[in-house]
Amino acid sequence: MVEAFGRVPRERFLGPGPWLIRGHEDYVSSQGTDPAALYDDIVVALDADKRINNGQPSLHARCLSAARVKTGERALHVGCGSGYYSAIIAELVGASGVVHAWDVEPALAASARRNLEAWPQAHAALRDATASPIPRSDFIYVSAGCTHPVRAWVEALGEGGRLVMPLTPGWDFGGMLMLTRRGDRYDARFLCRCAFIPSVGASNEEERESVRDAFERGGMHDVRELRFDDAPRGSGWLAGDGWRLLT
Repeated sequence: MVEAFGRVPRERFLGPGPWLIRGHEDYVSSQGTDPAALYDDIVVALDADKRINNGQPSLHARCLSAARVKTGERALHVGCGSGYYSAIIAELVGASGVVHAWDVEPALAASARRNLEAWPQAHAALRDATASPIPRSDFIYVSAGCTHPVRAWVEALGEGGRLVMPLTPGWDFGGMLMLTRRGDRYDARFLCRCAFIPSVGASNEEERESVRDAFERGGMHDVRELRFDDAPRGSGWLAGDGWRLLT
């Protein structure tokens, strides 16, 4: 993991400085153009007006490490931004693997396409990842907050495949959820707390309150399974339309 981060120059994906760095309340300028500033554990704006960022390296390193991405695997990165973390995933899967990097923002998808030219196993595209088809994958990594697990993502996983996604109530804090396919079952566990820009297509206003309530009640680290069924809402740690997370 450390080697993968070391081989990917972050400045390639963020353009020339000075950069806008996310503070507690708003963005502040880096006050310089030395790329060394980008190797602190900071969040850097890709589009400050839309609050789209290149996220915190420690968070992504923790999540990618937990997923144990392997050489030769097929990966999908949803919400790839300018492609920085897609490149790190490409380093992890190696030349024998493949990474599909998708974003719904035209400028970012075009930027990712240019930035990822040095990684021939990575393919950036302007795509809505909530719409079928989803390629068969060993690993799916989502960089936009969702109020529910997208069933098409889960069903695209091969045996032992992992989906890592932020389950978040809008812009508020939720948790990074990892789902692992075990035959017809899906193991589930939360890796850490997180906050992300809401997903286009997978973050619904009507679901946000129930997600927020679940995190406020606590117990996220007791979650053990995702199940798709018709159980009533209110069953399990969190339940939605046709799905629930169970402890």
